[in-house]
Amino acid sequence: MAAGLVTFLIAADPPARLDKALARDVPDDAVLSRSRLGRLIADGAVAIDGAVVTDPRARVREGAAVAITVAEAVESHIAGQDIPLEIVFEDEHLIVLDKPAGMVVHPAPGTPDGTVVNALIHHCGDALSGVGGMKRPGIVHRIDKETSGLLVVAKSDAAHRGLAAQFADHSVQRRYLAVCFGVPDANDPRLRGVKGTSFEPGNILKVQTFLGRHRSDRQKQAVSFQTGRHAVTRVRIVAPLGTPAVAALVECWLETGRTHQIRVHLSHCGHGLIGDPVYGGRQKLAEKAVGPAGVVAARTFPRQALHAATLGFTHPITGDEMEFTSDLPADMAQLLLNLQYQV
Repeated sequence: MAAGLVTFLIAADPPARLDKALARDVPDDAVLSRSRLGRLIADGAVAIDGAVVTDPRARVREGAAVAITVAEAVESHIAGQDIPLEIVFEDEHLIVLDKPAGMVVHPAPGTPDGTVVNALIHHCGDALSGVGGMKRPGIVHRIDKETSGLLVVAKSDAAHRGLAAQFADHSVQRRYLAVCFGVPDANDPRLRGVKGTSFEPGNILKVQTFLGRHRSDRQKQAVSFQTGRHAVTRVRIVAPLGTPAVAALVECWLETGRTHQIRVHLSHCGHGLIGDPVYGGRQKLAEKAVGPAGVVAARTFPRQALHAATLGFTHPITGDEMEFTSDLPADMAQLLLNLQYQV
């Protein structure tokens, strides 16, 4: 929201904590998330009945008068960089990008710049009205560095909150195209014996597990059936690849969106992605099935063969239903041609 003073009264039966009470009762048009409210409390920007309160755990009574001073959004500490972006859609509230493989979404240790966020800060300039009190793009979901495809980013607090709510309730449509080893078919008795897997009508593979940090490799995710975060992936065969079929072009869609989810789930089922150096395994394709070019293409493919092809959501401000599609990038299209499939 714009800088200014937000005032309101605490309604009946307030939660025990101040931050929760404010999150419940703050006017919608203030567009202040609970995390943002927590920062405002800590910064001394919240007064209750005229007295500044800095403890988010403080109790607050029904009818208490709240005054929140919201400062102008500050410039981000992340530098803007003039990096080309493939923009699919943009308005004053959000932007939809088609991210190339090899580009990181957000700066992190080891990748301090050259990211989508650096590019967006430069591209959007003063169009960023501020997310969480800072002039920065609001990242509501990410795709891995070596995964290509569609990504939606908020340009304002209001859009960020609305999009985040849709991702939280799993109402966002996300479909990926992937090339995996083997064919995840219901007729495969081995696959039916893999824990956490089942088949739905239409030969749709459903993988339902928990996902969490790998015990020995903290950079990896691992399947669990006791702890972690609930994760559900569905997989549909688009086309078997090879004669006989030794790989497949598949469509995957997410009921949940966990780190590396598709890659881990398909690996768990014995159908790791071609080119995936972390979860893909060391499978080799039979030359008699895909020919010499297919064997080489699969062995040398430089990234996980995964593309975020469809993205659908409700515009958080206008309420319009939006859906975007992205064609397979050239490298995946060439891989399929080498595996004897006409794109």
